[in-house]
Amino acid sequence: QVLLVESGGGSVQAGGSLRLSCAASGTIFSINVMGWYRQAPGKQRELVATMTRDSTTNYADSAKGRFTLSRNNAENTVYLQMSSLKPEDTAVYYCYCRHSRYWSGADYWGQGTQVTVSS
Repeated sequence: QVLLVESGGGSVQAGGSLRLSCAASGTIFSINVMGWYRQAPGKQRELVATMTRDSTTNYADSAKGRFTLSRNNAENTVYLQMSSLKPEDTAVYYCYCRHSRYWSGADYWGQGTQVTVSS
């Protein structure tokens, strides 16, 4: 079982910055993918950015050029630096990881952290 704990959400004005942090704990064998998704009211959960263990990143088009994902494999942490925030970035942001143990894998989610961007 893997537990993901997020921190760093909050309220900011448009154009501002926020940094989200996520730490994984529990019985960890190998975390292949780690990153962030978000869900705005009335919308489906969508990808923000993910990173594989070998540092291959995948950003949503909406995040490219404004958000930067970083990861520390040794500490099982992932960070999302968000800049030039827009009101449409308002959402609950969920930390995500794909955990592997031998030949099986499982997806884990954090409890979510609210990000609110005001115009």
